Amino acid sequence: MEKVKGAADWLTKWFTLIVIVWAVFNYFVPATSVWGKSYTGYLLGIVLFGMGLTLSIDDFARIIRQPLMVIVGTVAHYVIMPLIAVLLCWIFRLDGPLAVGVILVGCCPSGTSSNVMSYLSRGDVALDVSIGILSTLLAPLMIPLLMQGLASRYVDIPWQSLFLSALKVVLLPIALGLICHAIFKEKIAKVTVALPIVSQVAILLIIGVVVAVNQAKLFSPETLLAVPVVMLHNLCGYGLGYGFSKLMYKVYPKGFKYAQQKAITFEVGMQDSALGATLALTSFAATPVAAIPSTFFSVWHNISGSVLSSWWRRHDDKYGIAADADNGKIRAKAAATATA
Repeated sequence: MEKVKGAADWLTKWFTLIVIVWAVFNYFVPATSVWGKSYTGYLLGIVLFGMGLTLSIDDFARIIRQPLMVIVGTVAHYVIMPLIAVLLCWIFRLDGPLAVGVILVGCCPSGTSSNVMSYLSRGDVALDVSIGILSTLLAPLMIPLLMQGLASRYVDIPWQSLFLSALKVVLLPIALGLICHAIFKEKIAKVTVALPIVSQVAILLIIGVVVAVNQAKLFSPETLLAVPVVMLHNLCGYGLGYGFSKLMYKVYPKGFKYAQQKAITFEVGMQDSALGATLALTSFAATPVAAIPSTFFSVWHNISGSVLSSWWRRHDDKYGIAADADNGKIRAKAAATATA
């Protein structure tokens, strides 16, 4: 068991680098993963089944105990990221499937990577997980609704296909995981140790498929434009998420303290890009280019999230800011000591 946990920790630590190496390998040897195009939905289902296995009644009770922060954080996620995506498509004059792909990843729920980044930055992991659960459960409704409203100007949106695909690859696996957890209870703990490995391998396989099927167009002038768009999308999400949580602190200082501000920052800025890539390959199968922004996002947000969480931790240690601080303000005395 310890060896499995050690392997999971190692994979988590080096996951971003492994993603980059795997993507490069599939670019040069696309035959490695192109076979998996028809199985991306099942691969994502494995990831979300694992998520369901780790959930318990307490996780849902926590949402009920602090509904304001969870609902506000989820609303912020589903407002900020889709609108940033539309704005960036307009600024960079993106069109067709590429624009649809950018908006699609913007309409996805928050990614599970945000839980790790929130933990590393000493944020409120419980709030982070709660927002992630709620945004994921709402995904089958929110994704087709937002896509129909924001992306229909670029292509016809198969909202029924999006709804059914999201329902099948999101809610069904989570529900099955919850049922298994309820039936087997403590025995599940023996399995959950290996879940990080299974989930990350599944995500790697999805990324490999997207790179393989788009190998010829991945670095064309058109698709390369998605790189700065994706980077700005993610960074603007962090900035607006943090600014929004700071504003909410003024409205409700008891609930939106420093740790909660960090959690909302990551929950807003980080997307479930694996879901975005899977939905792009299933609902927009004729134009797999739509999956490219999700793949770029998957690589980039792990890099930016790691950098931001490390900076936040060092910043707090340098200025002596406690994890449970009210608003993360640096005291004048602490600032003077740090600069001396």
